[in-house]
Order: sequence, then structure tokens, then C-alpha cells
Amino acid sequence: MTTLWQNCHVATMAEGRYSAIENAAIVTRDGLIEWLGPCAELATVEAERTVDLGGAWVTPGLIDCHTHAVFGGNRSGEFEQRLQGVSYAEIAAQGGGIASTVRATRAASEDELFASARQRVQALMRDGVTTIEIKSGYGLDLANERKMLRVARRLADELPLAVRSTCLAAHALPPEYAGRADDYIAHICDEMLPALAAEGLVDAVDAFCEHLAFSPAQVERLFIKAQELGLPVKLHAEQLSSLHGSSLAARYQALSADHLEFMTEEDAIAMAKAGTVAVLLPGAFYFLRETQLPPMDALRRHGVRIALASDLNPGTSPGLSLRLMLNMGCTCFRMTPEEALAGVTLHAATALGLGDSHGSLEVGKVADFVAWQIERPADLAYWLGGDLPKRVVRMGLEITH
Repeated sequence: MTTLWQNCHVATMAEGRYSAIENAAIVTRDGLIEWLGPCAELATVEAERTVDLGGAWVTPGLIDCHTHAVFGGNRSGEFEQRLQGVSYAEIAAQGGGIASTVRATRAASEDELFASARQRVQALMRDGVTTIEIKSGYGLDLANERKMLRVARRLADELPLAVRSTCLAAHALPPEYAGRADDYIAHICDEMLPALAAEGLVDAVDAFCEHLAFSPAQVERLFIKAQELGLPVKLHAEQLSSLHGSSLAARYQALSADHLEFMTEEDAIAMAKAGTVAVLLPGAFYFLRETQLPPMDALRRHGVRIALASDLNPGTSPGLSLRLMLNMGCTCFRMTPEEALAGVTLHAATALGLGDSHGSLEVGKVADFVAWQIERPADLAYWLGGDLPKRVVRMGLEITH
């Protein structure tokens, strides 16, 4: 179907800038953008449908490039405990923390995980999200990692949403491997990852490189296996300390390194050379009341592309609004509204390996966009919460929630 979308202004986000076109029109055909530009330059179009967007500002569909949206259980009780003075160590000793999410995820059926994840993902979709990444990492064994990744694929099948699934089996050490981290990494490399990849459940491989998780040497073994399987890699790095995991990620041409509060300038240089995207997660920074800021000046100075994401997870960032992360990126990390919007469009697409097809409004790209009833693009980072009036288009078709 050919559709003419008119009476709008467009923030194309080409090259990560607003690249605004006022009094614009967009022509979509069969899910792709066929033409866009000033309405005055539009030749005659034989469109099967014409849509008046009422003067809206059109942006690319928002992309949440780092989530843990599939999980069992709820950790709001731990949140309350921490605010009452109970320490992380005490909560962990009581069986809380990630261990409680692992237990709940293992105990939940695939249908139960799907139902709860669907609610969370739909909240993000109501915020204008049209593409999302979902990580595993709360199963920590083959059967339960498979279950989580199957839910991610099912969400893509049943919702008008593009979903990239990432295997994060190296998220934490499962209880059955206590004190045997090397053995668990070997199990992931030799059994879990090959099986999950063979079943078509994995788009990328991730790990948590931190003193309380896995060492750079252990992560490198995982990256080598991913490389053998033809899978791109990503990495949770430098959230709590500097282990130069982001430089390791860059050596393996990682799509992204995420968190990055403790990264160094040398890490930024390595990421820039490799084209690895820096994915910043202000929700976790806020929720944990952190004070160590990512090195924004170094990232900008060396031209590292900066993405933003919700990090939706039950323990450290129970965030159901990607648009709220735009404001947090601006207020917490001193990003500009233009940088923040690029961070959830073009740069987020690049962090998922989708930069050639998603993330900006350009001829030949997928026709995913949002028509916002706002005064200017900066409004998306300005307003805190609420449901801004919008029309969401996925592959050239308007969707409702």
C-alpha cells in the first residue's frame, strides 16, 4: 500500500541531528519510506491513502536498545527494604537480589513470563517505542534461558514491534555453579550458546563484566565463542568499577558497551575506533542514587555515538517509559535534547546492528515513525511522564494500543 502522510514537520534524525523539515510530507510504500521532503517539492503521488497529521512533529519510532523485560517475580519489597536502611548484603543474605529473580523466573511458565512481559513492553510501546532489545539472563541454565528467549520471539510475533533478542547467560553465577565461574563460562560456551543459536533464538551475545560478575578473561572466552557462531557481541561494562571491559568489547567490534560510569578516556578512544556505541542507562543511575557520571566530555571529544535505554529490569531500573529516560539523560548526564533523541533513534538502532534500516527517517528505511502533537522536538525530553498525544506508525501502518 502507498500512503501519503502530510501536514507535518519531520525531525529525520539523519546523522544523529534533528535535520528538521518543516511543512513536510512522507510517502510510504510496502513498509518502507519511498519519499520525504518539503511538501512543496512533492510531485503527484498516486496514493491509495492520504493521512493529514494535523501539524504534528514526526520522529523516527523510538528504540529501546537495552532491556531485561522478561522476568518473573517482583522486587518492590527490596526497594522498600533499602529505603528503610537494609543493606544490599543483608538483602542478599535473605535470598534477595538477582537470586530471587532467578528463582521466580525459573518457577514461571513460558505463558506466565509472556503475560507479564507483554504488559511491560506495551507500556513502552505507548511511549512511542517501535523497536526493542530484550535480554535473557535470569534463567542461567539452558532450559530457562531458552524459555526467556522464546518469550522474546513470541512478543515479536504477537505485537506490532521489532524485537532483537540477546543471550545474557553470563549475567550472574547460578547457585549450582557457586565458586566455579570458569566452569559456568565453559558450560555457556560449549553447550548453552551453541544450542540456543542453532534454534534461532539469539541475535547477539552479552555479558556482565564486573568484579561481582565475570572477569575480562572470562568474558573474552565468551566473545570468542560468539565470534565462532557468527553472533555480534555487547557488554555490560564499567558500571561499578574500571575493568576496561569497554576496551575489550571494542577489540571484538562489539555493537555496544553499556552503563560506562567508570570508563576511561582510553576506553572511549578504543570504542570510537571500533564504532562501538556507548549505551547510557540513566534509570539505573537514578534508581541506585549513583554519583559517578559517565565521561561525557571524553565520549563527545572522540566521537563515540551515545545511545540511551531504559534498562528495564526488576532490581535496578524498573522503568516503563523510554521518554522519561530522555529527560534523565538531559538532567543527570547533561545531554542536549537533540543528543537524547538521537540516543533513542539512530544511535540506538546502531547499537542493535539496525542502523542501515531503522533509527532515522530516510528513503529506503523502514517506515517506523511517531507523529507527536508537540511544539518542537525538545518537548519529548521536556515533559515528565504523561501520555503525549501521538500517532504511531509501524512499517507504514498506523497502530493502536
